[in-house]
Amino acid sequence: MTSVTSLVVGGGGFLGTAVADALRRAGDQVVVPSVPWREPDRAARVLGDTVHALRSGSTPWRLVWCAGTGIVASGDDAFETERLLLDAALSDGSPARAPGTVFFASSAGATYAGSTAPDDEPFDERTVPRPLAPYGTSRLVAEDRFRSWTAATGARLLIGRIANLYGPGANLRKPQGLVSQLALAHLERRPSTVYVPFDTTRDYLYIDDAAEMVLEALRAVQTTPAGTTVVKVFASQQGRTITEVVEAVTAAIGAPLDVRTGDHGSAAAQARRLRFRSVVLPEVDDRVQLSFDEGVRRTVAAVRAAVPARSEPPRPVPTPDDRESA
Repeated sequence: MTSVTSLVVGGGGFLGTAVADALRRAGDQVVVPSVPWREPDRAARVLGDTVHALRSGSTPWRLVWCAGTGIVASGDDAFETERLLLDAALSDGSPARAPGTVFFASSAGATYAGSTAPDDEPFDERTVPRPLAPYGTSRLVAEDRFRSWTAATGARLLIGRIANLYGPGANLRKPQGLVSQLALAHLERRPSTVYVPFDTTRDYLYIDDAAEMVLEALRAVQTTPAGTTVVKVFASQQGRTITEVVEAVTAAIGAPLDVRTGDHGSAAAQARRLRFRSVVLPEVDDRVQLSFDEGVRRTVAAVRAAVPARSEPPRPVPTPDDRESA
C-alpha cells in the first residue's frame, strides 16, 4: 500500500494530538510541524514552507488543520492573526503532484449558535449556520478559505463541525471545557462559576471517539471527486444539560462540587439548546461510543493526575442531599 503523509497543524493541541495518534495507528507518516505561534511572521513562513513541501511530494497526502485561536468569549481582533496564517499556509493555489485530502476542524456550537430548526429538532448539516459571536463567524470565514483553496488545487476537503470535546489531555489553562474545568476547580479548592442557566444543553463528544470518527471520515472523503467539499457534524448526538454534567463530575470525584452562578458578557453569545445529529457519512457515526459517565471518570482521573495532590480537599462520600444540591 502507498504510504500517506499527514501534516497535522495544531498536532500538539487537544484534538490535534488525538487525531495525530489515530493517523499513526492507521499507518500514516505523521508530521507535526513546530510552529512559533507567538511570532506570527515566523509562523506564517513555517506554515507556508511546510504545506508547500507536503504538496510537492509524489505520495498521497493529508493536511489536517486542528489549530485555532480564541474561544466564544473572544473579540474579533483575536482572529486576525489566524486569518493571516491561513493565507500564508494556503498561498499556493496550484494543483499538487499527488492527490490530497484536507481536514479543517470547525465548531458546531459556534457556527450554529443562533440557528433555528423546525419543531426544535437537532441541528444537522442542512441547518443554516448563524453565529452569535466573532468566534463562530471566524470559523465560517476559515471554512470558506479552505473551500476556495481546495476547489482551486483539486484537493478534497472535509470540514468537521465538531461538538463540545471533552476527555484527558485538555488544556487546563484555557477557560473552556466544562467537564475538566469543574474537576480542576474542585481539586484546586475554589468554586466553579456558571454564567448560563443550568438547563443549557450541549453535546459532549469524547476526544478519542472524535479522533477515530475524523479518521473514518477522511477515508470516506478520499473516494469523492477532486475538488469536493464535504461538511460533517461530529457529535455524540445526545444532548446533556449543565445540571447533568455537574452530577456526572460529582459522581466521578466522589464529593459535592461548589458551583455558583454569575454574570459575564459572553453569556449573550451562548445558545440555550445546542443538540446535533449528522446526516452526512452516516457510516462514520455507526460506532459504539464511550459512555458519558465513563468518559467523565477518565477525564477527572486525568485532571487529578495533573494537579498536585496537596491541593485536593478531603473527599467525603456525598449524601443523597449533597447529590441533589450539586
